[in-house]
Amino acid sequence: MASGYNGTLYIGVTSQLFDRVMIHKHDLVDGFSKAHQIHVLVYYEMHATMDAAILREKQLKKWNRLWKIRLIEEMNPGWQDLFVEGEGILFLGKGGIAPRLG
Repeated sequence: MASGYNGTLYIGVTSQLFDRVMIHKHDLVDGFSKAHQIHVLVYYEMHATMDAAILREKQLKKWNRLWKIRLIEEMNPGWQDLFVEGEGILFLGKGGIAPRLG
């Protein structure tokens, strides 16, 4: 997630992406994301297991900012918000962004 185009980045892991995005968008929990206005879902990955997701999260958190920006822009060059209120999460895949996830 990000505060906006080329803004502050937030990396996290969850088994409930929709719920987590709602928490960030509506500032329901105090902390980093609320303080930095992290409201835009610009990138996400899906993993087969929580262990795999946590390993990837740790890897991404070690990356420098430029590498993270390149990863986002490879899949979402316009930093489009992948969460559409009332509709859900847009599908992010190798072919780009599709209408909806699920």
